[in-house]
Amino acid sequence: MFTYGSICSGIEAASVAWKGLGRPLWFSEIEPFPCAVLAHHFPEIPNLGDMTALPEKILNREIPAPDVLVGGTPCQAFSIAGKRESLNDDRGNLTLALIHILEAIDYVRFNDGKAPCILVWENVPGVLSTKDNAFGHFLAGLAQEYQPLQPTGRKWTNSGYVHSKRTIVWRTLDAQYFGLAQRRKRVFVVASAGRRSIAQILLEQKGVSGNIETGGNTPQNITAYAESSFGAYRQSNIGGTLKAWGGCLSGGSETFIVHGTQDPIISQTTAHCLGRNNGQENVLFDISHRSDVARVQNDITPTLTARMGTGGNNIPCIALAGNTIGRKPNNGGNGNGFDESGVSYTLTSTDVHAVANNVTVRKLTPVECERLQGFPDNWTKIPYRNKPIDDCPDSPRYKAIGNSMAVPVMKWIGERLQIYLTQAS
Repeated sequence: MFTYGSICSGIEAASVAWKGLGRPLWFSEIEPFPCAVLAHHFPEIPNLGDMTALPEKILNREIPAPDVLVGGTPCQAFSIAGKRESLNDDRGNLTLALIHILEAIDYVRFNDGKAPCILVWENVPGVLSTKDNAFGHFLAGLAQEYQPLQPTGRKWTNSGYVHSKRTIVWRTLDAQYFGLAQRRKRVFVVASAGRRSIAQILLEQKGVSGNIETGGNTPQNITAYAESSFGAYRQSNIGGTLKAWGGCLSGGSETFIVHGTQDPIISQTTAHCLGRNNGQENVLFDISHRSDVARVQNDITPTLTARMGTGGNNIPCIALAGNTIGRKPNNGGNGNGFDESGVSYTLTSTDVHAVANNVTVRKLTPVECERLQGFPDNWTKIPYRNKPIDDCPDSPRYKAIGNSMAVPVMKWIGERLQIYLTQAS
């Protein structure tokens, strides 16, 4: 089990994702509500507060130097939804302050005869295209170069590799391909000064180089379906007949089946380009009877359902973008403001999205937002400011969830990180 320190910890998606894989040594968070969430769930782990004070504490051995440093420095400076002031924004400069923390950790670990630290960093895709080349500055700092690195085109590509004093790999990953019903593209960077390349943590091959044979038998696309009120269950590659009402058991509710095995390479260590739940999701939506019956065949907390909280006799919900809510039609928002695919817009710290059917329009609940990020239900429902847990306000919950990371993506990275560290030992 590897050890890690977390900066800009938020509500600790990394610790939720890496349970059983890694052990946190310390957190670093200053926002009041996330600090309260950390104290509630991790009372034994110290929260060190301001990350800019960490290098000195590490060098003075006041806190341990972990195997892994993980964090997502504030993204508002790079987000297309913000002013995009990049490194002119103090929050953007925290990305460069992160390098000082990594250098301090590596210095202490070198003197102790330990392998260099591995950095895992997350941010919005906008960091790849700032006018001041913020990502090039960040890469140069990690690589210990004196001048910012330059992209080959107008902006940095969605994935890449740099080898210098440190090996640095980055890749843009979308949470909707990891079992979540949310479009959430984020850039992930892994960097280390270790002798072995850390590229395998973020990048994978579909086959063995030079081997033209398939890696295994392609599995049959066997799905399952449920009949009428889920009273009967069958395994089959052919779904039951959809009907307007009645059904095989005359229960008055019919079943809509979504099956998505788009890629035959089924692996727990592969990030598939198509399909959620590693390309083999099977989702059953009950259209007109039960109240919470979207069922996903994986071990991730279910996300939004077709009927969650909307009462009886409804159709699947439509996602509404938060930046269109309460605005005049001529003001609009980004795009057309609605999506019928069953996938939510990206959660942010400012917009609270909504869902609609033919009867009602309502905001997403905090629990639904937690599910869209892969957190356990009510992870952010805590005692806060001398109020009991049942009086926890919604506003800071929405903000903290929107600022966090997608848990399944971090779990995928953590599993590959553990494999890398096991091979290196």
